[in-house]
Amino acid sequence: MDLGLKGKVAVVCGASQGLGRAIADALAAEGADLVVNARSAQKLEAVAGEIAKGTGARVEPVAADLTERDGPETVVSAAQRRFGRVDILVTNTGGPPAGPFESHSAEAWRQAVAQNLESVVSLVRAALPGMKERRWGRVVNVTSISVKQPVDGLILSNSIRAAVTGFAKTVSNEAAPHGVTVNCVLPGFTRTERLAHLAEANAGRTGKTTDDAYSDWEREIPMGRLGEPAELAALTAFLCSERASYITGQSIAVDGGWIKGLL
Repeated sequence: MDLGLKGKVAVVCGASQGLGRAIADALAAEGADLVVNARSAQKLEAVAGEIAKGTGARVEPVAADLTERDGPETVVSAAQRRFGRVDILVTNTGGPPAGPFESHSAEAWRQAVAQNLESVVSLVRAALPGMKERRWGRVVNVTSISVKQPVDGLILSNSIRAAVTGFAKTVSNEAAPHGVTVNCVLPGFTRTERLAHLAEANAGRTGKTTDDAYSDWEREIPMGRLGEPAELAALTAFLCSERASYITGQSIAVDGGWIKGLL
């Protein structure tokens, strides 16, 4: 299937590793040009070079901390300067620390809100006007299965990613008349660096090993295995495509069946 992404300009955040890197790879393979963002300039330069060499895409690395006031605007402005516009925005930031409610200070909550909610709002604020003006755009927010079924020990993620979902649903209704779709993808237990950190946190909290943590998750998943980043990336690329023009305001899980609810 031709997704109609050749020549589109995509901004992909958190693209130096894990889910963000997989999404950047998928969009570049479909012919999109990219601005890739992460905090580490050195790592990002290497990733940009690898993607460009492997796909022929034009890739602009922009190192910026999205929790800083000017970070989101810096990333979107770089895309506009290099390519003239932003057609696709993929928001993706690392998850906040694990732990029960009592373990998180007020400052930890402020940092998590800045990282996982305010950065999304600021990125959309910077990119959406141009999309609406051109009457075409795609926004995909990488959130978590926790917005549909909270995960024990992840109160920061459970709370703040749910706020992103409410924001995205509301913006989707406002943007739809202008040809812009806004959706969320919900990764389940996926084989990434983030999951390795959660396995370590679980081991520390329960006294089990990290291998035990992985085994416990696999037993909870009907498919009996962890997800791979490319599986979430495939859905994201489709939602960014011409073929997904009538899908908006949705939160779609890629979780191997882990979520038990009907919706």
